[in-house]
Amino acid sequence: MSVLSTDLCHILDLTRESWEDLRGKRLFMTGGTGFFGSHLLESFAFANKELNLNASVLVLTRDIKNFKKTAPHLVKNSAIKFHLGDVKDFNFPDGEFSHIIHAAATSAVETFNREDHLAKFDTLVGGTRHVLDFAVHCKAQKFLFTSSGAAYGKQPADMTHISEEYLGAPNPPDPNSAWGEGKRVAEFLCGYYSNKYGIETKIVRCFSFVGPYLPIDIHYAIGNFIRDALKGGPIIVSGDGSPVRSYLYSSDLVVWLWTILFKGKTRRIYNIGSGESITIAELANVVAQSLGPNIEVKIEKTPDHNKVLERYIPDISLVKKELGLVQTIDLKTAIKKTAEHIQKNNKLYH
Repeated sequence: MSVLSTDLCHILDLTRESWEDLRGKRLFMTGGTGFFGSHLLESFAFANKELNLNASVLVLTRDIKNFKKTAPHLVKNSAIKFHLGDVKDFNFPDGEFSHIIHAAATSAVETFNREDHLAKFDTLVGGTRHVLDFAVHCKAQKFLFTSSGAAYGKQPADMTHISEEYLGAPNPPDPNSAWGEGKRVAEFLCGYYSNKYGIETKIVRCFSFVGPYLPIDIHYAIGNFIRDALKGGPIIVSGDGSPVRSYLYSSDLVVWLWTILFKGKTRRIYNIGSGESITIAELANVVAQSLGPNIEVKIEKTPDHNKVLERYIPDISLVKKELGLVQTIDLKTAIKKTAEHIQKNNKLYH
């Protein structure tokens, strides 16, 4: 079986009963052609067929051309339709939708190419408000918003894992805070619309991930390391390797997203990510060890031991306690599965 086929069976095994929430219903999704969206659509199509849900999804997109190349099977799926428009001002489609997943933001490529900070902020805030207006219009019952761990601001160096109870925030005058501040304002809008109109809004603050469809040529360190390793090395660490991160595999990500949409508490913020810490230098070495013998790792800068340690690690005890969600795919397995998908689908990554 292919990597995706194995993942889809695994996802369905862990979410089978939850899908009854969508039986005979219509789902509206933004951001459906990105990393998150691709996996959500793959799992939706699989569950819809296997369980005879008779559900459908309408996906908002600005441009479907590339998606037709990368996922033609999804474009051809009769249960998946596409609605052309920008998240900030799209025309409302006809009919009612029971569930909405709002995962749209500026694309990873736009972020990599240094999109204007204000444009990024406007997309997050204006887009979320417009989608929430549509949620009221189409009488949606459940609404999932994919926020970011950046909404916490800089994680204190002495805090190993950042919990939902932490009330930190980005530094407002810093233009680089546009992403985190935009997500925070969007979260406020979710709470406001939920309180005023009775929509069940669930917010997920997302951290770092790995899996099929992850870009390997932009600003994702783990994607770049896997790319370097598949070329035989060396794996290049452009910094000093000291930042601390964690990585959740895409199949676990999807299980968590669907479960929170269907069963999460309204106006609740949930962290999504792995709680297993690893430095970027250690990550590069794990990728090297996982994907081949004698792959060299080169770290370009020497660590400054006087520098405050940079962490970005979620505390995931809330999703475990409330929803029984746990990480099921370890990092080495996640790396190997991602690499296998890249090798067998090389054209999708270039």
